[in-house]
Amino acid sequence: MHEMAITQSVIDAIGEHAAGRKVHGVTLEVGALCAIVPDAMRFCFEVAAEGTVAEGAFLDIRIISGTARCRTCGSDFTLLDPVLLCPCGSADVEVTAGRELRIRSMEVSDPCVLPADAAARRPD
Repeated sequence: MHEMAITQSVIDAIGEHAAGRKVHGVTLEVGALCAIVPDAMRFCFEVAAEGTVAEGAFLDIRIISGTARCRTCGSDFTLLDPVLLCPCGSADVEVTAGRELRIRSMEVSDPCVLPADAAARRPD
């Protein structure tokens, strides 16, 4: 189950970019060729996020289809599994999509701001 190690890295990156702000939601793009099980990743996200700025955040996982280009016949085609084989029979293919794993977006809270009158009463 490599999802836990990957998800921990995602949580670390979220923590860095959130800069202390509360994270309410995260959208990930995951390539279909990464062999990640979305339900396992959601479970790992919930566990790994405990005690972090992302605790309780929702996780939206968008799967990016695998695609490749055949160097033999020049066609572009969809990869339905990790077997890199063109419909023409050639194994000389270049993967063009499906290995991504990136944080697409995060929903965060603005830092708390004191009301104007409270800020005016603050001692120097």
